[in-house]
Amino acid sequence: MSAEDITRAEPLAPNRKVDANVPMEPPPSEGSAGRAGPTTVTSPIEALRLEEMERSRVFFRVVFALTIGGIIVALSSHGDPIAKTVLVAGSAASALAALYILTVVIDPVRYDQRLILLPGLPVLFGAMAGVYYWGTVSPVSGMLVFGIYFFSLGSDPRLTISNYAVISVTHGLLGLGILTGLITDRGLVRMSSLRTIDQVAVMVIVEFLYLVAFVTARLSQRTTLRAVSSLEKAVRDVAQREALLAEARAELDRVREVGGPGKFTEQLMGSYRLGPLLGRGGMGEVYEALHTTIRREAAVKLLRPGADHDPSYLQRFLREGEATARIDSPNVVRVYDVGTTGGAIPYIVMERLRGHDLAHELRTRRQLGLGETREIVAQVAAGLEAARKQGIVHRDLKPNNVFCTDLSGTPVYKLLDFGVSKLGDSGTLTGGHILGTPGYMAPEQARAEEVDHRADVYSLAAIAYRAVTGYPAFAGKDLAATLMQVLNRMPTRPSKLALVATDVDRVLALGLAKDPNDRIQTAIEFAAWFAAAIDANLDAAQRRRGDEQIARAPWGAEIPSAVES
Repeated sequence: MSAEDITRAEPLAPNRKVDANVPMEPPPSEGSAGRAGPTTVTSPIEALRLEEMERSRVFFRVVFALTIGGIIVALSSHGDPIAKTVLVAGSAASALAALYILTVVIDPVRYDQRLILLPGLPVLFGAMAGVYYWGTVSPVSGMLVFGIYFFSLGSDPRLTISNYAVISVTHGLLGLGILTGLITDRGLVRMSSLRTIDQVAVMVIVEFLYLVAFVTARLSQRTTLRAVSSLEKAVRDVAQREALLAEARAELDRVREVGGPGKFTEQLMGSYRLGPLLGRGGMGEVYEALHTTIRREAAVKLLRPGADHDPSYLQRFLREGEATARIDSPNVVRVYDVGTTGGAIPYIVMERLRGHDLAHELRTRRQLGLGETREIVAQVAAGLEAARKQGIVHRDLKPNNVFCTDLSGTPVYKLLDFGVSKLGDSGTLTGGHILGTPGYMAPEQARAEEVDHRADVYSLAAIAYRAVTGYPAFAGKDLAATLMQVLNRMPTRPSKLALVATDVDRVLALGLAKDPNDRIQTAIEFAAWFAAAIDANLDAAQRRRGDEQIARAPWGAEIPSAVES
C-alpha cells in the first residue's frame, strides 16, 4: 500500500511537546553590536548598511587624525598667512564634524547615511581649505579621490551622486577661478606658475580621477550587493533543503510499517472489518476497512495500544471524533461512526480517501502556481469556516493535514486531524504544553495562550506562503529556534522569493500578523483577499491596511515587541 493511499485523523509522526515554562534561547544573531545590542542582518541591503556604518567609523577617525595632523603641519610651514588661516579654520570645523559623526555611526539603530550629510559639509569645507592652502594641483587633491571613493560606496545613490558633484564642482570652480584670475592662487604648490594649457590639462586630469573614483565605487557597490544577494540566496537554499530533509524524515517515520497487516487486521470494529495498516502515529493507528453488509470502504482509526494509559490521549482521541463528526463540509474528512469495542478500544470510522496530502505535493514540486494555490486556500478556508460555525478551532493546520483527493477529475482538498482541536469553551486538553507544528503555529499558540479561529487563519497564511514561495515561512535549526522565529521574526518578503504581486505581500503580512487583532479575521475573508491579491485587485482600503501592517512589522525584521494577546 503506497503512502498516498492514507487517510489520517492525526499527524502520523509523533507530536512533540514543549513545556511552556522552560525558557528557550533565541537563535544566534548576525550583524554587529552597537549600543543598542546585537543587530540582526535581515537582507543584503541591511548587510551593506551595517558594513557602511563600520566603514564610516574608520573613515571619520582617519579624517579626524588628518585634520589634526594637517593643522600641525600647516602651522610649521611657511605658506600664505591668509590661506593658512582658512586651513586652520576649515580643519577645526572638519575635526569637530568628524567627532560628531562618530557619535552617530556608533549606534546601528540610529545610523542612516542621510544623518551624516549636513555634518559632512564642514568636512568638505576643511578638505577644500587644504586644497586652497597646499594648492589645487598639489598631492592633497589625491585625498579627495579617497573621499569620493568612500562616499560613493554608500547605499543611497542620490547622496553618493550629490557628494561627488559637490566635490568635483567645488574643486573645478576653485581651479577655474585661479585660471581666470578671479581667485588669487595662494597655494604652496601654485598652479598659476604653469602655462595655461598645462593648467587646463592638470585640472582635467584631477576631474577625471574624481570621475573614475566615483564610477569604480558605484560598480564595486553593485558587485558587492549582487555577491551578498547570491550568498543570501545560497543560505536560504540550504535552509530550504534542510527543511525539506526534515519533512522527508518525518514522512519516512510516518510510512514506516505501513501497508502490511497490523495487530487488529481482520478484526471487527462495529460493522467494519479491518484490513491492512494504513498509518501509524504517536497516538493512533489507521486501518483500511470494509463495511460487512453495504461493502462501503472506510478508514478506521484506533487508539494505539498503550496510549490509553494516558487519560489525555483518550480524551483527545474522543475529542477528535466528536469534533470531526460535528462538521458537515465537503472539505472536511467525513466521520461515519465513533465507538468502543468490547475490549474497550475506542475507534473512529472515517471515509476512505485516495490521493496524497499537500505536504507530498510540496515535496514533489516545491512551489505551486498562483491559481492552484488560490484553489487550495479557498477549499481549506471553506472547511475552516464550517468548523468555525461549530465553534471548533483546528489548531494543527499544516500541509500534512490537507489531503487532496480526486473526485470526478476535480481535486478536492479536505481537512484532517482534529486531534488537538478546541471545541467552543471546553478547552484544548494540552495539559499546559505547546502542541502542534511550530512552523505553522500562531504566536499566541506558541505561547500556550488561549486561541480562537484566528490561529487557523495564521496557519492558512503560512501554508499559502509555503506554496507560492517554495520556502517555509519559519524553519529554524531546531524546534526552539523555529518557535523563536514564529514569536519574534517576520519571514522574507514573498515577492523576493517568487513572482507575485505586491498585493500578495500585503495579504500574507496580514495573515501572518503576530497580533491576532491585526490579522484578517476569518479564513473565508482571508481566501477572498488572497484571491483578489493574486490578480493585483485589492481596493485602496485593503492596500492601506496591508501597508500599515508591513510598516509595523517589516518583512524579514525582528519583532521583539510582538504583542501578546
